Amino acid sequence: MTEHSTTETGSPAPSDAFSLTAGADGPILLHDHHFIAQMAHFNRERVPERNVHAKGGGAFGHFTVTADVSAFTKAAVFQPGTTTETLLRFSTVAGEQGSADTARDPRGFALKFYTTEGNYDLVGNNTPVFFIRDPIKFPHFIRSQKRLPDTGLRDNDMQWDFWTLNPESAHQVTTLFTDRGTPATWREQHGFGSHTYSWVNAGGERFWVKYHFVTEQGIRNLSASEAATISAEDPDFHRRDLIEHIKRGDHPSWTLKVQIMPYADAPGYRFNPFDLTKVWPHGDYPLIEVGRLTLDRNPENFFAQIEQSAFEPSALVPGIGVSPDKMLLGRMFAYADTHRHRIGTNYTQLPVNQPKVPVNTYTFDGAMRFEHSGNSPVYSPNSYGGPVADEVRGAEIGWEVDGEMVRSAATLHAEDDDFGQPGTLVREVLSDSERAALAGNVVGHLKGGVSAPILAKALAYWRAIDKSLGDAIANGVNGH
Repeated sequence: MTEHSTTETGSPAPSDAFSLTAGADGPILLHDHHFIAQMAHFNRERVPERNVHAKGGGAFGHFTVTADVSAFTKAAVFQPGTTTETLLRFSTVAGEQGSADTARDPRGFALKFYTTEGNYDLVGNNTPVFFIRDPIKFPHFIRSQKRLPDTGLRDNDMQWDFWTLNPESAHQVTTLFTDRGTPATWREQHGFGSHTYSWVNAGGERFWVKYHFVTEQGIRNLSASEAATISAEDPDFHRRDLIEHIKRGDHPSWTLKVQIMPYADAPGYRFNPFDLTKVWPHGDYPLIEVGRLTLDRNPENFFAQIEQSAFEPSALVPGIGVSPDKMLLGRMFAYADTHRHRIGTNYTQLPVNQPKVPVNTYTFDGAMRFEHSGNSPVYSPNSYGGPVADEVRGAEIGWEVDGEMVRSAATLHAEDDDFGQPGTLVREVLSDSERAALAGNVVGHLKGGVSAPILAKALAYWRAIDKSLGDAIANGVNGH
């Protein structure tokens, strides 16, 4: 039996092929409500793209705890044997909706756990560090990676100007210009929470934690030339790869491991443990296994379930909190606010964003309010039985300001400079071929319209990371 189309209000559609006119060739009539509704909706069917991480894709799956970390956190999602439904969205950072998946860029790794205590969002990247450590610089950083105001073109000079004027970017830029800046697929890359978070156990003891999702497919990257070829042939290469692998039952997976720092270690640690441009060396705080993340279900509708998905670091659960990481604290506001602008005040009521537990909140009304509380009180405190905050459990997702934490660690520790760790990465982690590829990738980028004054600063920047590498880059730029 054929299913008949309807209007938006559910009545039979008059026609999907012909508009109503006055005579065969007459003007279209205003009372052709179905045509008017179709065109009006069509004019509004796009929402603003994400200002950052616009181009991406994702899938649903589950996370299963395979080890016992209950000594560090009481969060239900990380208790032994627990399995939780998840949504993972991958993305590039700077590119717009139609940009190429294989461009040189960090990859977003945004994970939503639909836990029994509410949604927990872990919004990270495929790199353990970032370009800046203070959120006030974030709008300026993103603008430098986007387009010029006069021509609307991407501009290498603008990028290098920002990076070289902000030397804390050195660690991330070094990582970006290795071939890990162009991962072969989303499946063959690690994911990181990047920030430092806090965990609290059932006894109230606190710890600092960093998240590492280690790909079980193995790391595989593209060379600059391979990435450019794929960009020209299939701009949606990564999105297509994920869809096709899941469709044929080849489900990608990651092992979640964490680094745990005792709460009291932070003030005296040799690096600022809350600086997003730094890592904790594994020799200081080794990886501890937590569980396994698997993606096994493609979205049924890309717009409804991926484009409308909203991730925010402020989505926390008891046993997990924030830290003095200034970038994290800035994101606590910024992410939720951009969702309110992009997809509406009540974005958490969209099915993909709804938690699997009851929601008892005093927010009400606003555009597209789907769920409501009837005539329940809309203010607190009240005398009519409205929900009451559990301040003890609620406090478990916060962080008490400790005077020793609000400091600039670089002034306290001789090793805590901007170029030390990227230099170690270049000299002790990268192989000869990887260093050569890094130099070649940087040379290719610096030759793409970087002005002489910015080029000089860029070469000094790389020599500060590693003099031999900087000299090789200078020779490559100068044609030697």
